[in-house]
Amino acid sequence: MKLMTALVNVALNLSINMDNTQRQYEAERNKIIGKRANDRLELLLQKRKELQENQDEIENMMNAIFKGVFVHRYRDAIAEIRAICIEEIGIWMKMYSDAFLNDSYLKYVGWTMHDKQGEVRLKCLTALQGLYYNKELNSKLELFTSRFKDRIVSMTLDKEYDVAVQAIKLLTLVLQSSEEVLTAEDCENVYHLVYSAHRPVAVAAGEFLYKKLFSRREPEDDGLLKRRGRQGPNANLVKTLVFFFLESELHEHAAYLVDSMWDCATELLKDWECMNSLLLEEPLNGEEPLTDRQESALIEIMLCTIRQAAECHPPVGRGTGKRVLTAKEKKTQLDDRTRITELFAVALPQLLAKYSVDAEKVTNLLQLPQYFDLEIYTTGRLEKHLDALLRQIRDIVEKHTDTDVLEACSKTYHALCNEEFTIFNRVDIARSQLIDELADKFNRLLEDFLQEGEEPDEDDAYQVLSTLKRITAFHNAHDLSRWDLFGCNYKLLKTGIENGDMPEQIVIHALQCTHYVILWQLAKITESSSTKVCHAQVAFTILCDVLMIFSHQIMSGGRDMLEPLVYTPDSSLQSELLSFILDHVFIDQDDDSNSADGQQDDEASKIEALHKRRNLLAAFCKLIVYTVVEMNTAADIFKQYMKLFNEMIQENGYNFDRSSPTFSGIKELARRFALTFGLDQLKTREAIAMLHKDGIEFAFKEPNPQGESHPPLNLAFLDILSEFSSKLLRQDKRTVYVYLEKFMTFQMSLRREDVWLPLMSYRNSLLAGGDDDTMSVISGISSRGSTVRNKKTKPATGNSSSDSMWLNREQTMHTPVMMQTPQLTSTIMREPKRLRPEESYMGVYPMQPEHHQAPLDYKYVETTNTYIVLLRRGTSLMEDDEEPIVEDVMMSSEGRIEDLNEGMDFDTMDIDLPPSKNRRERTELKPDFFDPASIMDESVGLVKRGGN
Repeated sequence: MKLMTALVNVALNLSINMDNTQRQYEAERNKIIGKRANDRLELLLQKRKELQENQDEIENMMNAIFKGVFVHRYRDAIAEIRAICIEEIGIWMKMYSDAFLNDSYLKYVGWTMHDKQGEVRLKCLTALQGLYYNKELNSKLELFTSRFKDRIVSMTLDKEYDVAVQAIKLLTLVLQSSEEVLTAEDCENVYHLVYSAHRPVAVAAGEFLYKKLFSRREPEDDGLLKRRGRQGPNANLVKTLVFFFLESELHEHAAYLVDSMWDCATELLKDWECMNSLLLEEPLNGEEPLTDRQESALIEIMLCTIRQAAECHPPVGRGTGKRVLTAKEKKTQLDDRTRITELFAVALPQLLAKYSVDAEKVTNLLQLPQYFDLEIYTTGRLEKHLDALLRQIRDIVEKHTDTDVLEACSKTYHALCNEEFTIFNRVDIARSQLIDELADKFNRLLEDFLQEGEEPDEDDAYQVLSTLKRITAFHNAHDLSRWDLFGCNYKLLKTGIENGDMPEQIVIHALQCTHYVILWQLAKITESSSTKVCHAQVAFTILCDVLMIFSHQIMSGGRDMLEPLVYTPDSSLQSELLSFILDHVFIDQDDDSNSADGQQDDEASKIEALHKRRNLLAAFCKLIVYTVVEMNTAADIFKQYMKLFNEMIQENGYNFDRSSPTFSGIKELARRFALTFGLDQLKTREAIAMLHKDGIEFAFKEPNPQGESHPPLNLAFLDILSEFSSKLLRQDKRTVYVYLEKFMTFQMSLRREDVWLPLMSYRNSLLAGGDDDTMSVISGISSRGSTVRNKKTKPATGNSSSDSMWLNREQTMHTPVMMQTPQLTSTIMREPKRLRPEESYMGVYPMQPEHHQAPLDYKYVETTNTYIVLLRRGTSLMEDDEEPIVEDVMMSSEGRIEDLNEGMDFDTMDIDLPPSKNRRERTELKPDFFDPASIMDESVGLVKRGGN
């Protein structure tokens, strides 16, 4: 292919020289007879003839290489060769577009975009990007674009992120070349990718979105370039951004939208003066004001842009962590924080005053001071605006009882109460006055509420609850020990236990407040200056946190003096905790009644209840991991996965789809549960071994009534059990492997059907750390899409005997019943091509040949040293592992490819270099039609590739 590229370069130079020679010849011939040099004319004619002969030779060589190599190797069994072919043909079309940039060559790139290997699809996209980048070539790409546009759009959802990124970039180039090519539906398929968790994909989609909706300016905007705020050129663009955010209906992901567009729309996203003006100023004449929903969206977007500018890192899930900023980035960060502080130190009190009754808007606005440069309050003489801000926060605390609003107020006070700045005293006084009033009010209300012999009314209960909510929210981030809130809450909880009629919400917030009191006292004892923030919602979570805090972990780091505080839960408490988990976590979602009205009719409430149950399970599993409770309780948790497995079998039968969402969900649960065992394998050795023992027994417990030729009914459970194999010690893997062999028959070891994949997968997971790897090469051929990895490691060493283990380690390791797979050595044999009459001609964009082929019929022939695979039908070089090259590799199914041959009428594949601009005659090469289907008729082959 590199030789072909060199020949193309030579052909291009020859073409340029011929054009120059022809131009010189015409100029000399047009001179008057007296000034015309006949010798020069003859010399130019001779030179043109030599160049023509050279070009003809180059054409013949290129035709030979193209037909003899490229048309066979672009479908080679090896992905690297296919990638090289596509990369080089892209260079040819870009380098010598007059000869190669036509549909006869573009079709190979279009076909190969369906390749099953990501690196090949990636080369297709990068090759096309080089062509679409040159706007002069767009006219030659119109037919190709119309035929393969849908495929390019679908590749934005490619399972390989690099391919998806390049597909989006290619569509951006297509958009710049012609906006009419992409329909509204095509654009919408790219728009939603700005919310992707993979940042390169999201950034590419953000650039596409910006080019489509934000890069164009109206003619009347030219006169607004020097204006700022509502009258500036960005006002309409900010509104467009708000409209897009609302229409996408992903209102909790504004941070991801901002991050996606941050690199390409920085100027727009940092126009905080415009955003502030749209919120505070009255609409201009004829301008439609923002609705309440649009104002909320604008405030959320504004907050996200400020956070992005101040923190200089993407939101959670978009990056690997905080990176080290360059000197230029640090300077930009400081400049942005200064701009933010100078603007919103003045504007924030006004915004809070305007939206003080709107909980959602106030919650977002109160987060802005966290990103201020507080020194500017002093250097900029903005103390009066600070006082106005503190007054507004105080009013908001008095007006609202919503937890989010109160916690936002608490965090704002915490951000402003920084002892490093001179404003600390002013803010501390305001905070102390507020807490004094809340504590006095709470004591007064509590005294009336707990009076003996009187039935508290709902109004008294509401007053106590609202005040307790405010105190709890502030105690979360502030040390309120000097107000002695523990005694009040203890009295409240004690009365509730004795009488049993205390409102549930009052009990919950009293527990939370007491929890914070304990945490702050513990922080003082350990001389820790870090603030302990806990968001426990129920007493169970608080109890788990307290047990965790006062466990043996408290003495870590040389703090042995805290040993008297260590508390170990007794067996009865552990049983109650486990019973709570079994009763409140592992239940049907429809039976959960945690919502306010006791029902879950809408999807949002179901998701919220699911998250609550997951948090409860996580709190309990944390106690297991840190051995606060006995390790054998983990077995009771794992039993629930067996229960889920049985329920799935009852619903779907034993021949269920292992790729179904239900089974995949159980595997994901098992994977996450395996992670909770931590990295100390010695600590969890016995529990993991018992888990595998019970799992193997469960898998083989019920034999198949159809006979031994069919797998046991619960065999698929081994697929789930393999998620825990990585937690076994190396010597334990061998022991478990021997135990597994006791349940297997010789016939089972020879099975290679898909239904036996769980057994094969589990065996391989146990052999991954041993020296006896019996993974069969053929198993990878017998199952579509399965990945087989054979690992060879050193033999396990160390003492393999343990009194606590379930199997005697001292027994002799006998030879497995499975035959060891020999190494695979093979060559490839090819028979002459056989063309069917109907295959003698195909158009430029025909249907992919694989779709017309019957499934391959494999026959395994066991020999002394090798396994030979006989292909009983003709196969292409692409069918290395049974799968055709044209394969749906997208996240969402796109169905079969439409017949691309319709309407196309090209029949030659000869490389025919275009004539020079002034050439009058040209001897055309004889057409030699090429049939892409001919290479599909390979009749017999072995596994390994050979030949051309």
